[in-house]
Amino acid sequence: MARSIDIASGRAALAAVAEAHAGGLAPRRPDLATAVRYLLQLLDEKAPGGTVEVRVPPFGAVQVIQGPRHTRGTPPNVVEMDAQTWIAVATGALRWADAAASGRIHASGTRADLATVLPLRP
Repeated sequence: MARSIDIASGRAALAAVAEAHAGGLAPRRPDLATAVRYLLQLLDEKAPGGTVEVRVPPFGAVQVIQGPRHTRGTPPNVVEMDAQTWIAVATGALRWADAAASGRIHASGTRADLATVLPLRP
């Protein structure tokens, strides 16, 4: 992650995204981007490492989970999802297993299950 997002900015972005959804509106792109990056940062703090790459295009990616570190090419353990799904599983609004079973999460590799480290915030 290139730039650290402070707690107040991250929480404000999450609140703005939730408010937009509650009103039936699409969240503003800057709020969505900040919320995604903030939650990726929290994941990195909770489960540091380099074994699993979590991608939320186009907003960010982070390598997490202790184990063999990946340095070149496509990582063997990759998790990818859209921003809405990431926010939902990271905050506990959607269970990891439900999102994965419905195809909203694309995961490959033996360590690409984040159920043990999510949600980040109850």
